[in-house]
Amino acid sequence: MALSVRQLHKHFGDIHAVRGIDLDIAVGECLGLLGPNGAGKTTTVELLEGIQVPSRGSVVYRGEALGPRFRAEAGIQFQHTALQDFLTVREHLTLFARLYDAPLPVDEVLQRCALEALSDRDARKLSGGQRQRLLLGIALINDPAVLFLDEPTTGLDPQARRNFWSLVKSIKADGKTVVLTTHYMEEAYQLCDRIAIMDHGRIIAQGTPSELLAHHFGGAVLSLPQTALSAEQRAAGDWRAAGDRMESVVADVDAALTALHRSGTSLQQLLIREHTLEDLFIELTGEALRS
Repeated sequence: MALSVRQLHKHFGDIHAVRGIDLDIAVGECLGLLGPNGAGKTTTVELLEGIQVPSRGSVVYRGEALGPRFRAEAGIQFQHTALQDFLTVREHLTLFARLYDAPLPVDEVLQRCALEALSDRDARKLSGGQRQRLLLGIALINDPAVLFLDEPTTGLDPQARRNFWSLVKSIKADGKTVVLTTHYMEEAYQLCDRIAIMDHGRIIAQGTPSELLAHHFGGAVLSLPQTALSAEQRAAGDWRAAGDRMESVVADVDAALTALHRSGTSLQQLLIREHTLEDLFIELTGEALRS
């Protein structure tokens, strides 16, 4: 295993932020750590990164306690990172490369992160997506075996986000272990081999996306405009609000459609979809991920 966690606890005074987590992350695996605000995932990631010290329990990297080997072989892209004023993209990478005994060539990292055309640009003049690619390059400069990505695409436009996904997929293809926290369910579905969902300091579910969806759901989701349903139907408890529409989880689609037709409900704007990770998250935690 790349990382093994046993009975991990973290207290901040009277606050018990992490409550007895057990977790194994395999070499070459991309694990997504998801949770609503206050679930303890940020603290958990900081414990895995060695930034926080556990109150109780252990974090083991390739069979040994976190130490010099882990620090040399780990790369971290923090959610918020301050870059040095007046330095170019190349100068930033060169600066961080000097912190390691055997860094990757700067030109290789520039190419890998699609930064070649920006190498001489002042980092203050980068767009959001370009800045995230530079931060990824900094995290990769020591050729890490395990890479931590803390909400790396927050605030990016859809195109920049998908471009970043492509970079992460190429990193995964190299066999690197990736630990990802994200507020985007599609991102977790696209990138993660396995996800762990946290709430109230504990892991409440983990597995591959398909395993978790199959375990927790059957049938499909029906979606109708709120105006298509009567007040009695909306209040019955079988439907939940989803924006300007109402959704209902049904095990037998044919039977549900028959019942709606018999009640006189208009089906002209009916949508039928499979369950998503968003559905799973709400089912397990009672709230949307981006709370």
